[in-house]
Amino acid sequence: MSSAQSSLPWWKGAAIYQIYPRSFMDSNGDGIGDLPGITSRLGHVASLGVDAIWISPFFTSPMKDFGYDVSDYRDVDPIFGELADFDALVARAHELDLKVLIDQVYSHTSDEHPWFVESRSSRDNQKADWYVWADAKAEGSPPSNWQSVFGGPAWTWDARRGQYYLHNFLNSQPQMNLHNRDVQDAVLDVMRFWLDRGVDGFRIDALNFAMHDPEFKDNPPAPENGKARTRPFDFQLKINNQSHADIPAFIERIRALTDKYDGIFTVAEVGGDDADVEMKAFTAGENHLNSAYGFDFLYADTLTPELVCEALAQWPDQPDIGWPSWAFENHDAPRALSRWCKPENRDDFARLKAALLACLRGNIILYQGEELGLTQVDIPFEQLHDPEAIANWPLTLSRDGARTPMPWEMCSCGGFGSESPWLPLGEDNIGRAVEAQDKDDTSLLNHTRAMIALRKAHPALHHGAVSACGVSGHVLTLERVAGDETVRAIFNLGADLVTLDDASANGTKIAAINGATTETLPPFAALVMQL
Repeated sequence: MSSAQSSLPWWKGAAIYQIYPRSFMDSNGDGIGDLPGITSRLGHVASLGVDAIWISPFFTSPMKDFGYDVSDYRDVDPIFGELADFDALVARAHELDLKVLIDQVYSHTSDEHPWFVESRSSRDNQKADWYVWADAKAEGSPPSNWQSVFGGPAWTWDARRGQYYLHNFLNSQPQMNLHNRDVQDAVLDVMRFWLDRGVDGFRIDALNFAMHDPEFKDNPPAPENGKARTRPFDFQLKINNQSHADIPAFIERIRALTDKYDGIFTVAEVGGDDADVEMKAFTAGENHLNSAYGFDFLYADTLTPELVCEALAQWPDQPDIGWPSWAFENHDAPRALSRWCKPENRDDFARLKAALLACLRGNIILYQGEELGLTQVDIPFEQLHDPEAIANWPLTLSRDGARTPMPWEMCSCGGFGSESPWLPLGEDNIGRAVEAQDKDDTSLLNHTRAMIALRKAHPALHHGAVSACGVSGHVLTLERVAGDETVRAIFNLGADLVTLDDASANGTKIAAINGATTETLPPFAALVMQL
């Protein structure tokens, strides 16, 4: 590590590994992964060379949206263990020099959360205004035309109060009213609870849904964009049920709290039509979040040089612009290798993809199993758990296919810890188990380790600016610079051999992927040079 790197916050340029608790490791044989299971496998994560883990929700929940419907923010759901197991996980991670990030879901709770139970009990209780309630229109219809992400109206009638409540997702996920200062105080107390338990940061879920238009104005129709519309949600411009201008002020309160602790990292998930504008607002200056990530790559049907350059161009190296984070895969998106290449090209493409991720400016996030080359598993309807996929079947690709258990060993259950895991592993993915790749110097697993090490070894790749991003057909040329180091990386994202000219291939070769030379780039090859 260079002296410049050691003077940076630990998270700037970090590689982060996302763990989906249900599917990482099962320690008690009940078919569902848990916190002790994660702890038992942290050695594998540390061996990748990553800086931190991000653990998806493990809080008490009825699991109608698999933990993103929280009924107790301050406890562990029994299927995952107990608070002592979380404390042991944090201690072990810190022994391995891994920071620990956890999800926080502040835009909504479960309808089983005590806050909502009290709020719905009357119109004049102490938490009556903690959620978004509204009277029906004169003829009884909902107060606005807003639609939920998971399909159908974003309003549900509640006979207890004689009002509608808002839910941008499932009707069992009522929207909190974060315009209310008391609600903000309550969720900041939750954040403080986990900070005091030793966490190193937070990934904040659906933050641009945190506030709504208090006047409940209708959303306008969305213009045609050429994409299939599978949900009523797709027919609107979501300008009134989310993305309110007061969200950055709430974020300032989050930052004021996290700044009272040492080395805390905050990153927002931001999707939607105006994600770039919102990510900039959420990370501006030194009084907002440290980073944000959107869906530039997560839902892209193809990986193109233009896509990469356009994404990087949104985050220039300027004092007034925040720091980005990038993910090619996560628990909500189909596996990248199933989206971006033909089956016969997956091995080579996976190596190219790992190299490209390591060369991006910003933080990089790997989703569990990405280092093994896992692909999307086709889950039959009768085995689906994902409520979005069930509601929109068969027009929405199931999120379950990217949430399948992690294969550790070459056996029928993949060494996951149970004979009947909650989702099938997929035969192809069992063949990519950690056991099969760990000792193979040529494996994708060891290639991923090498790419993360390459990123850490070169300041230009770790935290440097993007000095050039060029497109020529299927060829992407990316230059990064930090101090007196410049690194040029050339990626062939196409299936045809490319001949390089002398000018583009000068410098000292520091990585060659899939047979790349200074003269030619075979299909899906990459060359990284220090200039």
